[in-house]
Amino acid sequence: MKPAPFEYYAPKTTEEALQNLTDLGYSGKVLAGGQSLIPAMNFRMARPSALVDLNNVAELAYIKPTADGGIAIGTMTRDSVVEQDPFVKQRMSIVAETIGYIAHPQIRARGTFGGAIAHADPAAQLPALSLALNARLLVKRKGAERWVTAEEFIVGPFMTVLEPEDMLAEVVLPPLAPRTAGSYKQVSRQRGGYAQAATISIVGLDDRNRVKNVRCVIFSVGETPILSKYAAKVLIGNEPTEAAIADVAAYVAKNECDPGSDLHGTTEYRRQLVEVLVRRALTEAVLRAKK
Repeated sequence: MKPAPFEYYAPKTTEEALQNLTDLGYSGKVLAGGQSLIPAMNFRMARPSALVDLNNVAELAYIKPTADGGIAIGTMTRDSVVEQDPFVKQRMSIVAETIGYIAHPQIRARGTFGGAIAHADPAAQLPALSLALNARLLVKRKGAERWVTAEEFIVGPFMTVLEPEDMLAEVVLPPLAPRTAGSYKQVSRQRGGYAQAATISIVGLDDRNRVKNVRCVIFSVGETPILSKYAAKVLIGNEPTEAAIADVAAYVAKNECDPGSDLHGTTEYRRQLVEVLVRRALTEAVLRAKK
């Protein structure tokens, strides 16, 4: 199928793009990598009246360190660029590890870091990663800007706090404290496919190998990525024993997610996946943090 008719705008600067969005209002839709939007348009599941294509806005594609040791990533930076960046691998290897599970190399070469987060697919890796890393998101509109946390940004499946005239401009990943590491785990029907269940766990240890901080996120098992409150309650301040991790994994699977059933798996099956994956990810994150 072909998309419904639409107007096309190809700004070359951020200001021009923001002006386009202001002029178009609810008629406009941002086009970033297009790996999700274009297929939806071709199937006429999405029918925007106008597209504002950001692919010519070079100033939105960058990776740079922040003053506090974090990483700032422009919204139009390609996933493959982030995945292969030596600075990212050195500072935050969990980012490259997670991106490696996104579809296939051809998709990662076109998909954009900010575009995936703004799309807010509940089964996508980057919205979950931004939540796990407690990212800060810079939202711009003509004449104004504001910072939003990853926890505030996504409000439902494919729904964010972005208004029609808004654009996600930058994603800032705060620095990881010493002795902090992450792990990504998922199960999918084939390599590159959507996960039936997945988790990203970030664990920080003190000098006595007790948990100083933990952020365990599960996704593809609910309407949005889910940050486990129970993991922090049980683990912070305590030694991450095998029993404690197993307790967290079992609780998360039973009480903190609501996976549906389809022809590929029942609710009970997906809960079992969550329990196994959370246990493995937390265990691996702890082992990595100790090194």
